Amino acid sequence: MPPAPNESANGAAVVVEVAQETAPGEPAEPPHSRTPAMEAGTICAVAGQSQRQMRAWAAEYPALYDAKAFDPALFSTLALAAAFSGPGLTADGLRMANRVCLWCFGLDWLVDYAATSRAEVDGLVRRCAAVAGGEAPGAVDDGCTAAEAELLRFLADVRDELAGAAASGALGDVWLDELRRVLDAMALEWDWKAARAAETAANSGADADGRRGGPTFEEYLANADNLGFSFVFASHWISSGGGGDVAAVREASRAVQRVVRLLNDLGTYKRDLEWGDLNALLLDRTRAQVEDRIGGLTSEARSLLRDAAATAPELAAYMERQMDFCAGFYGVTDFWGAL
Repeated sequence: MPPAPNESANGAAVVVEVAQETAPGEPAEPPHSRTPAMEAGTICAVAGQSQRQMRAWAAEYPALYDAKAFDPALFSTLALAAAFSGPGLTADGLRMANRVCLWCFGLDWLVDYAATSRAEVDGLVRRCAAVAGGEAPGAVDDGCTAAEAELLRFLADVRDELAGAAASGALGDVWLDELRRVLDAMALEWDWKAARAAETAANSGADADGRRGGPTFEEYLANADNLGFSFVFASHWISSGGGGDVAAVREASRAVQRVVRLLNDLGTYKRDLEWGDLNALLLDRTRAQVEDRIGGLTSEARSLLRDAAATAPELAAYMERQMDFCAGFYGVTDFWGAL
């Protein structure tokens, strides 16, 4: 059995190594890794297959994914995150999670880095909502850049593929709601970043720690839908057959999303400073306070995941493993390449 996860003060999943009991005088067995090598090999093989799929999808939308930030490591690490979250799933079983994850990275790029005005953001949000609701991409792409048109076409491809899934009837409205939440949250963050940039420009003597303008920490955390985790998960949920208590599964998903939002911020602080992004550490909390909040949110998420597991054990396990993967991953690096 793999060792059980425990929560450290910063909320990261810590592997608790359980020593094997031995007779007096006998050497103790060395601690085992959390994931046995054979299982890790299979998972990495699936991740490799998924990475090739993701790079092929990106090649279908060259204007959207031609930025340097979409480097080979981005595809590799995204594929690994999904594969380690769903051990036992094939690349085809993770296909929709990976497709929608890649789509969200494209959306994030266009909103966070390509858009230069709120009007551009509003137009993209409006067009994405229309396509998700059934409009043809060509009917709403007047005035779009090539990258925006490709994002809409990609979304339509995802929409049509999900429409053929048996669970789409029960969960189609959930998918639409989660997408709407992502779009609204990204637009709100664009406003916060713009306000922060304007205030910084007007006050050249900004505080050395950068805490000027933008939302409060609690407002920022409440906007965690901009991460896209719950939207990606809803897509995977539909494609994998649905099931479970919908309210309980969604509540658990949202709790995991809040944890991953803050784990992401701890791992991307330096990059966010360089890119001009928002980050919890740039608001009204210290690193120690953010780490402490992650611990509380992680405990809350595990409790809600146990509730979800009563009717959807595989989905709950998938979410918990992704949360724990992110705790380890963001302690070392993040997904984006350099600008």
